[in-house]
Amino acid sequence: MLDSSFNVKLGDFHLARLMDHELGPQTTGLADTFGYLAPEYVSTGRASRESDVYSFRVVDLEIASGWKSSDPMPTEEKSETEMVEWVWDLHASEEVSSAVDERLKNVFKFKQVECLPIVGLWSAHPDRSLRPSIKQAIQGLNFETALPKLPSKMPVPKMMHLWLLVPLQSLQ
Repeated sequence: MLDSSFNVKLGDFHLARLMDHELGPQTTGLADTFGYLAPEYVSTGRASRESDVYSFRVVDLEIASGWKSSDPMPTEEKSETEMVEWVWDLHASEEVSSAVDERLKNVFKFKQVECLPIVGLWSAHPDRSLRPSIKQAIQGLNFETALPKLPSKMPVPKMMHLWLLVPLQSLQ
């Protein structure tokens, strides 16, 4: 969470858990935060700086688009798609600024409007070693560092490649 000056007030998305108040302080699971979880966190259960950066991308893209990550994205095919996939598709067609909420376009310069979703995609890179640190992401938002040249198509997470190698019988 950020204050009005964009200073970080809360930065651990792993704190968001469901509580059954009749049972006391035990947690019962994650509270509607699956869209915030990095692919490697989902598969290993281990949090890292890189998984927190992945979570930051959701906040970044939600601010940029005006949409909640759990809302269906407005695609031409009218099919539901995840926010990150939607923005990658717009990036591939060089229309990433279309992801930005019209209300922001009236307040900020085009360069600023285009920067926000690019930093979001950079932070959402499926390969955690290619994600920026929070410091790099903030520097990118402040135009203090060059933004990376992102691939036009959303990369497949490395873990997905591993799952494709595992015979289905061994998963049972």
